[in-house]
Amino acid sequence: MPATPVESTFHRISELELPVCRFCHRWSSQRVSRFFGLISRIGDGHYWYLVLGAVLFIQGAAALPIFGHIAAAGAVCHLLYKTLKRSTARQRPYAFATEGFDLSVPPLDKYSFPSGHTMHAVFFTMVLGAYLPVLLWILVPFAVLVAASRIVLGLHYPTDVAAGALLGALLATLSFLVL
Repeated sequence: MPATPVESTFHRISELELPVCRFCHRWSSQRVSRFFGLISRIGDGHYWYLVLGAVLFIQGAAALPIFGHIAAAGAVCHLLYKTLKRSTARQRPYAFATEGFDLSVPPLDKYSFPSGHTMHAVFFTMVLGAYLPVLLWILVPFAVLVAASRIVLGLHYPTDVAAGALLGALLATLSFLVL
């Protein structure tokens, strides 16, 4: 079966980005890789739930509108992420290269575009940060680390991460216009 135009485009882009992915992956020591593996796993949702739990504990019922906003817009974010993953079917760097990557963290799904971890991290940071700017000092660095972890671990290409960040920012912005 011939490749679709989307698959062909991603194949060409993947070939260009693969050296960057290999460099980032090989550059990291075992200690760095373990650190980013931990960041990535915490970024699966645990960190965000912990922050939301702390906000609920501190603000009580006043935090419920924040929860509603994040839950409603987050559901749209997740649906878009799943739809894009299936429709683009871009192989992850470690699968595309077949060598040169030692996975310390298994992927949550098969495809790489866009980075869902990055999309959700940027979305969550922007929405919660808009309500509680005082939290940006802990949200922004963690979101950046999550995005970096995806490339260092060999799970995403830079364009996956950039697209995830852009989509997360766009969805967060749109959520304030709609909700």
